Amino acid sequence: MKQLRKILFPFAGLYYMVTLLRNKAYDKGYFSYKEYQVPVICVGNLNTGGTGKSPMTEYLIGLLKDHYKVATLSRGYGRKTKGYFQVTSESLAENVGDEPLQFARKFKDIIVSVCEDRQSGIGMLLQIDPPLETIILDDAYQHRKVKAGFQILLTAYDDLYTDDFLLPAGNLRESRKGAHRAQIIIVTKCPSDISQSVRNYIIKKINPLPFQKVYFTTISYNTELMSNHCQLSISELKNKKFTLVTGIANPKPLVGHLNDLALDFEHKVYGDHHNFALSEIKALETCDFIVTTEKDYVRLFPLLEHKNLYYIPIEASFVEDKAMFDTQILDFVKDFN
Repeated sequence: MKQLRKILFPFAGLYYMVTLLRNKAYDKGYFSYKEYQVPVICVGNLNTGGTGKSPMTEYLIGLLKDHYKVATLSRGYGRKTKGYFQVTSESLAENVGDEPLQFARKFKDIIVSVCEDRQSGIGMLLQIDPPLETIILDDAYQHRKVKAGFQILLTAYDDLYTDDFLLPAGNLRESRKGAHRAQIIIVTKCPSDISQSVRNYIIKKINPLPFQKVYFTTISYNTELMSNHCQLSISELKNKKFTLVTGIANPKPLVGHLNDLALDFEHKVYGDHHNFALSEIKALETCDFIVTTEKDYVRLFPLLEHKNLYYIPIEASFVEDKAMFDTQILDFVKDFN
């Protein structure tokens, strides 16, 4: 694969020119964009693949929802529908996307919506009465028709954008210079014991601008497995062989966590946002016990008639400076309201 990607470097040069011209057109005002009188926070990345956008979006929801009327707007990746939809806990993942459905099931007191055109989606959200007080855009960093008031850029600890190349030679959606649009850069999925010296080294590689703040987060795994009907301590798996099912961009952290717990499991790997075929569902129904991610669970549970289907909840945890991050976000939203 690496050899093939070396061959693709000339195409990466072409991709660079296209994205460079596009960004300059927006920066110079040749392409139109919209700004809004409601605080809009964008969570995104430069790389394709999993940088932990969903846990960070959920963190922001948890931070803001008790103080403001909050909405999220996502593309609804992988859905079979088009246009604007408000998502409820009873929606189907195939109609609204797995991540928005995950948000709607977890947070009953916010508006969760999907629309591939973020301008159109925000326009629909602004018609809600009483008015929204903040909008969180999930995975919209390259959607420059909307100028978010606050940009949060995520990059994974083991896949920093500073070490990557543009598509198709690498996984960057745009040049590394795109990071300059962010007020905050978060290095996600860090080891829980990451040292200050390593953090300093990464900050030096990122080389933030004077107005940018770099934070570091880890993935925290719940000790309870969850399902629609009950919960179960993960310690109950100590003497049980089970099947791990993942359809996410990067399952390595979860696999590593379960290995650290010395658990015995078979891992069935599927692509990110995988739509399970009937034959795959029938094969999974023969498994004795299944553990999956929350994102996969919302796609699987309507299809899989299996009493022993559980997911392991995760959340983003700050290595340090959590209070500083919270204050930055709350101050931004407060200035609008």
